[in-house]
Amino acid sequence: MHGPWGPVYGPIDLDVDAGGVTALIHPAGTGRTALLMTLAGRMRPLSGTVTVFGHSDARKILRVSALANIDALDKIDQSVTVRDLITEQLRWDAPWYRFIGQASQTELADICGSTFGDVPLPGLTAYFDQIGELAQVLLRIALANTGTPPLLVVGDLDGITDDRNRAVVLERLIALGENQTVITASANPVPAARAQITMESE
Repeated sequence: MHGPWGPVYGPIDLDVDAGGVTALIHPAGTGRTALLMTLAGRMRPLSGTVTVFGHSDARKILRVSALANIDALDKIDQSVTVRDLITEQLRWDAPWYRFIGQASQTELADICGSTFGDVPLPGLTAYFDQIGELAQVLLRIALANTGTPPLLVVGDLDGITDDRNRAVVLERLIALGENQTVITASANPVPAARAQITMESE
């Protein structure tokens, strides 16, 4: 892919096996973000082919993928409550004719339970900036992943500033990888991932 100022990423030849967590190892930047967005069907490459679970059209890839923790797409306003975020996602997922009221504790657990695992769920009335870094990242993943599509792409592990939080997020991605193919990215090795692919800079 190329932009107004030259190459964004590539040329690249990449194969990711289905299932588990695959980490793409490359410094953070627009190229890495653009590649993750391309793999999830949010961007089209200018040349070459991307095939995800048999689909090569970006619109069809979009239907079988979820993309989370990419600030350009899912950055959350700090003054929004957890209840508002859950309610909005429920409304996005529901048929247009169905009335969706304010989210309940049960709906919070339904949306976030598989992503959070043993990590305590945030309070419904808490503002996003009050719930802490770990819960913020897991909530963004849970909101993106409500449909549990075959592919889950999670960006910016490097943006998690606390090493313990980063380890917990990776543990939760590994758990999700039991039922989905999870792709993430980091500037540093991720030994716990099932596979690591080092991306060479041009």
